[in-house]
Amino acid sequence: MAVLVYTENWEGKFKKLTFELVSYASEVAKMMQTSLTALSIGKVEESELKKIGNYGANKILTIENELLAILDSQAYAAVISEVALKENAQVIIVSNNNTGKTIVPRLSVKLKAGVGSGVSKLPLSIEPFIVYKKAYSGNAFAHVIMKSDIKIITLAQNSFDLIFTTDNATIEKSDIGLDSSIMKTKLLDVQRQSGKILLTDADIVVSGGRGMKSPDNWGPLVEFAGLLDAATACSRPVSDEGWRPHEEHTGQTGKIIAPNLYIAVGISGATQHLAGISSSKFIVAINTDKDAPIFEVAQYGMVGDAMKILPKLIEALKEKKN
Repeated sequence: MAVLVYTENWEGKFKKLTFELVSYASEVAKMMQTSLTALSIGKVEESELKKIGNYGANKILTIENELLAILDSQAYAAVISEVALKENAQVIIVSNNNTGKTIVPRLSVKLKAGVGSGVSKLPLSIEPFIVYKKAYSGNAFAHVIMKSDIKIITLAQNSFDLIFTTDNATIEKSDIGLDSSIMKTKLLDVQRQSGKILLTDADIVVSGGRGMKSPDNWGPLVEFAGLLDAATACSRPVSDEGWRPHEEHTGQTGKIIAPNLYIAVGISGATQHLAGISSSKFIVAINTDKDAPIFEVAQYGMVGDAMKILPKLIEALKEKKN
């Protein structure tokens, strides 16, 4: 019996999201009084793999295979399920990001496993196995009882603090026999975005809504974001109007993000928008309407005109940097 955590890497490097996932999985293993095995797929240097041991993994399995150089949900699900069976894993933990959402449905079918998706706390109990998750765009919560022999948990980003431990993990290379016919994905071209911080990677996001009044008013918001080393985002009405590119649209029908700090400028806080940003660790709202729904989820708020507030914030940041 063991807990298995899939540790995604980006071009051979792990991000905070991965360490958060391993920290969470380590605590679940402690609750179950068992060991934690971390699985890494792809070429990752040993020095990078060792970092996983600093967050509670007892064993690190690494699989390098040319067929797995690109993400193919069918192939990755086959690999993870085979490892899970070999390790006798009763609980499998994956991040609730785009990769996890791609792999987990196939993995669930292969292992006949129940899925607790978007979990944001440690299990409430092991017997019975009950997990906690937000529901209705964060307006409610659910206690989900998982009765299957094998259970899959997808952890919501930024929902668990890092737990640093002494590295005592062993690293083992594993080999999984893969038939090339299983690969259905072909990589034809790679286009990398440069000069901007990706929304999904950003620790801080500054987002604007219709309260910005005009696309001509976006200069101060972009400058403010730059001073904070933050990514820029927007609400759906803004992208629909063509004020900002659709790639910046956050919300239920846009990008779902979980930064450490989300600053909403001139955004009222419609349910659809909150669904995409509710996992942010801290939310700051700037709005002229003191009754705007965004203030109900924000830890900090400023009531006032963004066009007057942003210049003052910019001035204060510049003074602090100097």
